[in-house]
Amino acid sequence: MSANRQRITLVTLGVADMDRARRFYEAWGWAPHASSQPGVTFYQMNGAVLALFGLADLAADQGRPGATLGTGAVTLAQNCADDAETDAVFQAAVDAGATVLKRPEKVFWGGYSGYFADPDGHVWEIATNPFWPLSADGSLTLPGA
Repeated sequence: MSANRQRITLVTLGVADMDRARRFYEAWGWAPHASSQPGVTFYQMNGAVLALFGLADLAADQGRPGATLGTGAVTLAQNCADDAETDAVFQAAVDAGATVLKRPEKVFWGGYSGYFADPDGHVWEIATNPFWPLSADGSLTLPGA
């Protein structure tokens, strides 16, 4: 067993319409991984994977067939190197069909961030955090870690 248990290797989003969800993420610039198959789409991220999975299939896989799965109680976040990148990433999502929840703006904690929802209501924050510098590959390690 690995000593580092503080990690997420896979995030799965339940989607109502796989084709619509794929179109959104592809239009936003995400490329599906070759291991995707009917019913599940995988996107390789920096050290982790994002998966899109049909809502009913996800509920059944969780051992809760017939459950109504909700959205919006979790925020996915992508930190950017600067405000201009935050604006560009945010606008690309809007252009792909995201619903604007809050356009990027200076925020109380000293950063710059905005929120949108994907076509299934999954909330994303796109932000610049001047207190959390990103590595050259875009990964985030909290200062002092």
